[in-house]
Formats: sequence, C-alpha cells, structure tokens
Amino acid sequence: MELTGSQIVIECLKEQGVDTVFGYPGGAILNIYDELYKHRKEIRHILTSHEQGASHAADGYARATGKVGVCFATSGPGATNLVTGIATAYMDSVPVVAITANVAVNL
Repeated sequence: MELTGSQIVIECLKEQGVDTVFGYPGGAILNIYDELYKHRKEIRHILTSHEQGASHAADGYARATGKVGVCFATSGPGATNLVTGIATAYMDSVPVVAITANVAVNL
C-alpha cells in the first residue's frame, strides 16, 4: 500500500496519540490540511489568526495537558512566524512539534 506524505504525517500523529493541532493554513501545507480533514473526528484542528499564535497555543496546550503540542504552518514566512513559540517551548523543555510544508515533489 502506497501512502502520500500527507497520509504519513497524519498517521504518525495518530500513532503518537495527538488529538489536537493548532495552525494557520497556507498554500504549501494544504495537502496536509486536506488529509487532516478526513480525520477530523480523531484530530481536532484549532485555527489561529497567525502562525505565532499557533506555536504559542501548542506550547500552552503541552504545558496544560502534559501531551505534545503540535502546530502547523505553511512554508517561508509562515514557518518563520512559528519561531518565537518554538523557542519559548525549547527554553522550558516543553514538547512541541512544528510541522511545515514545501512545494510538492514527485519521488
């Protein structure tokens, strides 16, 4: 059975017990959002108004629940907007995973 990269990302999140992700969609990551929508009963997406909010929300979620916080952003400026929240989590050893995307590549 062949899987797409997006399917692999979502299946890995499910295997790790992730039930909530924070993010702001953009062009390069829409394929992951399309796959996430198919699993909306298992993984809840919380839309933020900015990528930085997504990384801070993932940090706060991890601190409050003891679970890993996950945030999504598109490539380029979307990815760099995650940095402050990621740095905050890193400095306090809070488990946060940031997932960004890039343009499609045929393998």
